[in-house]
Amino acid sequence: MTILACISYVPDTAAKIGVTADGSGLELGGAKYILNPYDEFAIEEALLQRERHGGRVVALTVGSDAAKEILRTALAMGADSAVIIPATGLDSFGVAANIAAYAKAIDASLVLLGRQSIDHDSFQMASTVGALLGVPSISVVSKLEIESDRVRAERDIEGGKEVLEATLPLVVSVQKGINNPRYPKLPEIMKAKSKPIESVEPVAVSPRAAMVRYQVPQLKRANKILGDSDADIAEFVRLLHEEAKVI
Repeated sequence: MTILACISYVPDTAAKIGVTADGSGLELGGAKYILNPYDEFAIEEALLQRERHGGRVVALTVGSDAAKEILRTALAMGADSAVIIPATGLDSFGVAANIAAYAKAIDASLVLLGRQSIDHDSFQMASTVGALLGVPSISVVSKLEIESDRVRAERDIEGGKEVLEATLPLVVSVQKGINNPRYPKLPEIMKAKSKPIESVEPVAVSPRAAMVRYQVPQLKRANKILGDSDADIAEFVRLLHEEAKVI
C-alpha cells in the first residue's frame, strides 16, 4: 500500500504577522516557519498504517525550496521518501490539483492530510483532492481502521461520535487526538539531512480564487458596565432597543 502524507510549511503560531500598507500582502517580519501542527498527526498516522499493513510512506509538500525543511522532519520521523512540488502563489484548488496529480501518478491507496493548515485555514483540501481523484474523502477523522480495502473512520461530533465506512483508495484529513506524533531521534535527524528529496514539475492550473485585499480587523470597543438594579436593567433594555437596535 502506498500512503501519501501531505504536509505544509506555515508560519509559527507565535509569529507576529502584519499587513502591508497598501493591503496587497502580509508583513511576516522574518517569521519562523514550521511544519503545520495538524500535519504531524497525518505523518504519524501514515507511519502507523504502514506498520500495520506494510507498504511505503511518501511525504509530499507543495511550496518553495524552503519547505524542504519539513520534508526532512517527515523523513526523520520515518517516511520512506519525500517529494516537493516547487510551486508558490497557488490558491487552494491549485495546491489540491497538484496533490491529486501526484497521488494519481504513484497510485496512492491512502492520502492523509491534517484537518487544515493554520495559515489560510481553508479547510477544503481533503474534499477537493478527493473530488479531483474521483474517490471518497472523509474529514476531521479521530480514529482510522483499515482491513483489506475496507476503512472504518470515526470523528467527533457534538454530543457523540460519527462512524463512517468507505473503501480504498481514500482521502482522509485527521484531527488532533488520533495519535501521538513521535519525536525524531537524533540519529534519524542526522540521516534525514543527507536523504534525497525528489522534485516534481508542478501541474499548470488556472486559479479559481484570487486574494483581493488583506485588512487588519478594526477593534471598536464601546463597552458599558451596568449593575443589577432596576434602573440598570431598564437602561440595558433601552440600549438594546435604541443603540444596538436588536429589539
